[in-house]
Amino acid sequence: MNQLTCLPQDSVLWGTNILADAVARFADHGIERPITFTVAPLESLNETALQPHIQQSVGVFTDLPAHVPDVAVQEGLQACIRLGAKSIIALGGGSVLDAAKAVSYQHFQRTGIYLPIAALPTTLSGSEFSHYFGITETTGRVKFKRSYAIRETTPKVVVLDPVLLLDTPRSLLLSSAIKGMDHAVEGMRKVRVDHPHAIMSASGLQRFFNVLERWPERFETRLAIDHGLVTPHDLLQLQLAAWQCYFSPASVIYGLSHRIGHILGGTFGLPHSMTSCITLAPVIRACAEHYGAKLDIFTPAPNGQAAEQLAERVAGLVLRLGLPHRISSFDIDKSQLGKIAELLNANYPKEVEDLGDNAAVKLELLLERLW
Repeated sequence: MNQLTCLPQDSVLWGTNILADAVARFADHGIERPITFTVAPLESLNETALQPHIQQSVGVFTDLPAHVPDVAVQEGLQACIRLGAKSIIALGGGSVLDAAKAVSYQHFQRTGIYLPIAALPTTLSGSEFSHYFGITETTGRVKFKRSYAIRETTPKVVVLDPVLLLDTPRSLLLSSAIKGMDHAVEGMRKVRVDHPHAIMSASGLQRFFNVLERWPERFETRLAIDHGLVTPHDLLQLQLAAWQCYFSPASVIYGLSHRIGHILGGTFGLPHSMTSCITLAPVIRACAEHYGAKLDIFTPAPNGQAAEQLAERVAGLVLRLGLPHRISSFDIDKSQLGKIAELLNANYPKEVEDLGDNAAVKLELLLERLW
């Protein structure tokens, strides 16, 4: 049977210029004595648009490196305990959201109490709608980003306002949108076309394409708005697209594009937002038989060509936006492809099986193409 599994998220608030009013109402959602998790590049936004409106703030924590290393989680947890925080406001992208969830979970392990989270996302991957997070373990033989799915860490309230995206670096903003698209596509892995994920993500994917396929080639977002090339409405459409593509994360199981991204990011340090730019289109092609006709919901095509047409459209968008599309764009030696394959086979065998017969051999060929 099909099943929709709902997460304990109280409210999603969206609109233009709503941030101040939304933050002032956080106490209505149990966000009391909050500590703000964010990163140094967002300090100005935090100080001017967020902190003046927070009730009973206990402080700000900014030591949050990418990929959520376990040591940073422990430091964040200690800050929460030391300051007597009863909740977390997460201002930032996926790594900040992951850190907030990880700290909330470890706070429960320590005290028996989860810290409720309010999410103010500055990227488009959609982490604010899910209970998934990763922690990069740094003490083993190799670094490994371990995935968790803890329902109680789902952010209680999410605020979507275009102002949150204005100063996100262009490459980060646009690559995170490709990550959002990855949620739409790989979310089809275990559901049917009548599932709410399929219906919502088809709308979200098209919303992404509608805005991104006319995105200016060079300008940072604020400058693009000043030149009339992008509007706040466009930014809000991207935020809504991310939500639609990740509308029912507890009901779906993601696939090989995500898993390769976890290895490339957690173990080898690639920016998490960039990994889907490298993996999504090639994995759509490589796993086309596994997905079959289900991908028609995104790109209706005759003679079973939906996967190829969708992959071509995604790949073309990545190139047009000037985003990296090869592992070799980063500081990884080609000799590491074998280690990537080994980690995937050991930790994600079900996702590797999506490649079909002789999956191990096909995985090696896929990684060569990604290189």
